[in-house]
Amino acid sequence: MTTSLLYDTEATPTSAPLQTPEIPHPDAAGTFSDRGAHTDALLGAHSADEYTSLMHDVVDILGDRFRTTERAASAKERSGLQAAVDAVDLDTAGVGNAEALREVDALYADNAVWFHHPSYVAHLNCPVAVPAVAAEAMLAAINTSVDTYDQSEVATLMERRLIDWTCGHLGFAGGDGIFTSGGTQSNLQALFLARENVLAEAAGHVEANDAESRRGGPDLGAPNRRDLLSRLRILATDQAHFSVSRAAFLLGLDAEAVVTVPTDRSGRMDAEALNASLLAIEANDQIPMAVVATAGTTDLGVIDPLETIAEVCESANVWLHVDAAYGGGLLWAPQRAHLLDGISRATSVTIDFHKTFFQPVSSSALLIRDASLFAPTIHHHDYLNPEAEAQEADAEPNQVDKSLQTTRRFDALKLWTTLRARGAGEIGSMLDTVCDLATDVRALLEDQADFEVLGASDLSTVLFRFTPATADQDTCDELVPLIRRVLFRSGRAAIARTVIDGTPWLKLTLLNPDTRIDDVTAVLDLVRATGHGILAGRDLEDAATEGGAA
Repeated sequence: MTTSLLYDTEATPTSAPLQTPEIPHPDAAGTFSDRGAHTDALLGAHSADEYTSLMHDVVDILGDRFRTTERAASAKERSGLQAAVDAVDLDTAGVGNAEALREVDALYADNAVWFHHPSYVAHLNCPVAVPAVAAEAMLAAINTSVDTYDQSEVATLMERRLIDWTCGHLGFAGGDGIFTSGGTQSNLQALFLARENVLAEAAGHVEANDAESRRGGPDLGAPNRRDLLSRLRILATDQAHFSVSRAAFLLGLDAEAVVTVPTDRSGRMDAEALNASLLAIEANDQIPMAVVATAGTTDLGVIDPLETIAEVCESANVWLHVDAAYGGGLLWAPQRAHLLDGISRATSVTIDFHKTFFQPVSSSALLIRDASLFAPTIHHHDYLNPEAEAQEADAEPNQVDKSLQTTRRFDALKLWTTLRARGAGEIGSMLDTVCDLATDVRALLEDQADFEVLGASDLSTVLFRFTPATADQDTCDELVPLIRRVLFRSGRAAIARTVIDGTPWLKLTLLNPDTRIDDVTAVLDLVRATGHGILAGRDLEDAATEGGAA
């Protein structure tokens, strides 16, 4: 007797139709008593019409907001926003799909920070490509996880193709990589791989020279892992992203593990100083774990001299990681691709597609020049990627081998769709456009007597200060955070601020190719007016104080 998964083929005539079970209706409490019943809460064949209707509603609502939004921020007090959030009862019975979306539109969308608005010039947040947003809806609905092939199939193959494509543009002929949640995770994994590969090499060197290592006496022995960890050093400038020092902490390195390499006057790593730092590390019996060069510093927007840094690292046989989270998109920018000359000589590279490739968060990647360097990440689990199966000639490409994450979204689909819809050349030209805008804004500021500009950017940031002739240095310093706060709370403009060598600066980060010089001029006029308003208010307060004292 043969048996199918549905019924006994010998006991049941093949002509007899299967009986469709009766689907119960919800009881008085609004719940289903039959566990086999469908619920319209979940996306499936039975809820496809509801899904379609709901998505149309969301798109219509957001379309109206994009057409009519007049401010970069809500201009509402945080206390009011907090009260609105706290007022929502998350334990009550559901209000239904349509009503819930109306609520979140009023609570979230109406109070969102809008990166597409021309007066948003604060952080490394970009407006997003239309096809990428459509792809986001697709990947969210299907809910693919690209950790193993049997959860993803073609999605894994598409992601692998994008990794190969990116490696090709980097010049990593035998390279590999993995998509990540962002530059912080990409940098962390790069430094993890550097740590493990360097420790393996150091341990092998110790074993090969074991006799020499015992010259200090029979109890000296070879260094263990903890001893080696305490000697590891990461070299980076003070302009490197904070995720470098955070990664050092998470990787269990010493507090002094990150060695600051001096920069030149423009804020770029000094290659000669790097060489001197490496020699000093060797003289102190420490181990250089990695050099982190930055292709697009967060504040100054400059690119370290990759070619000369690579020469130093190759001579010293040191892992070179290039954090190109901000500047990686220049690989496809017709006018500025040359600024990344030398990046092909890096050991690892971080690129954030959700910055200069106009992708929705998240879309980042870590790329490695030599695929074998991924070995320390590989871990096998019988329920996911059994080691025996991994050794087979036709093994499934289970990317959990290369990722710090297990469950992982198919974020690569957004980039794939954007490339097919618009082409990499158009995206690169858009990046050139925002960099050109930054150059024009800097020139404009340099002609204004009441503004001071700091340095020059390779990318799209501009650092400046409001410095009226009537205000001294300390007053100008105090104005920086006040101007930023007033403008943000008013919703009229979102700008950033930072501190360079002890001096506070306002910062424009221009990542919208639709923003024009007139749009930025309007923001600068707001900065000037706000600054004068703050100063006038102080004068009134001083006058009132003096009058009261009299």
